[in-house]
Amino acid sequence: MPPNNRRRILLAGAAGAAAGLAPLRHASAQAPRFPSQQMTLIVASPPGGLMDNYARMLAEHFTARFGQTAVVENRPGAGGIVAIEALVKAPADGHTMLFGSTGMYFQARVLYRKLPYDLDRDIAPIAIFPTGPLALAATEKSGIRDYKGMIERARRERTLMGNYVKGSYQQILAENWNREHGCKFEMVNYKGEVPMWMDMATGQLDVSIGSYQAFAKVRDQGLRPIGVTGPVRSPRMPEVPTMIEQGFGGPISRLEATVVMIARSAVPAPLLDQLGKAAVESNDTARSRAMREAMGIPDGVMGREAALRLWREDGPVWIREVRALNLPVD
Repeated sequence: MPPNNRRRILLAGAAGAAAGLAPLRHASAQAPRFPSQQMTLIVASPPGGLMDNYARMLAEHFTARFGQTAVVENRPGAGGIVAIEALVKAPADGHTMLFGSTGMYFQARVLYRKLPYDLDRDIAPIAIFPTGPLALAATEKSGIRDYKGMIERARRERTLMGNYVKGSYQQILAENWNREHGCKFEMVNYKGEVPMWMDMATGQLDVSIGSYQAFAKVRDQGLRPIGVTGPVRSPRMPEVPTMIEQGFGGPISRLEATVVMIARSAVPAPLLDQLGKAAVESNDTARSRAMREAMGIPDGVMGREAALRLWREDGPVWIREVRALNLPVD
């Protein structure tokens, strides 16, 4: 090839390459940076409970991790409907997330005839925040000293049990005991865990189930721990046997209520993965370690893969068990 022709080809190729790179540089310059604004963590409960504590821990971590302020916005009420509706009305850009319970995501599909959103279509899981063993407690004046004693008392007389989400793990347990053992548990509903434990401390309830952290604040006000949920004892109350150790069995005994952070399903999957990884990174923060130690939670935050597995494997079990209880539908 003549030198002049070769030079013209090389110059043309270089010009073409430069022309091809220019749009890439332009596209890169225009690519949205995340996060580009304040991040909001909606919490489906009032301040003070486990869910709220997790959200505030993560807001602190996200603020440091992403360099944008993350704030907590408490939206309790209507069994989580208020909170989820606020989420699905927010832009699907990953800046808004929600902390809620498995009951809000699974049981609600059975308990409500019509919801202002589609739980299959509108939301996607990001990360799991374990609750650890939940405390089953009774008031001293009830005379209940253990799990079997609770069942025996509830067979004889009406026994008031606190609840803060319709179709919750607590309600599933109570309805199961009513059906299987002929008990007379009656649910008293609250807008969050903290007010439930406050009424336990003043003797307005007989038994309740909730996080160790919230229970510990009122434990010395006439309350007695009589069991814990799940297969292992609480590291904060190793002397208290699990309900399973005391004879509680069946499919429901293997389920564990947990807190799950979600976002709108329209948020791009890579961004959901990024948020899940950032949530898992919070396990290494001093605040997260101290919180898990104080609350008796042995496991750390689990990311998107675990959350998707929960959706796929445990979700159908929750739905089936709630449907089998034939609870009233709103």
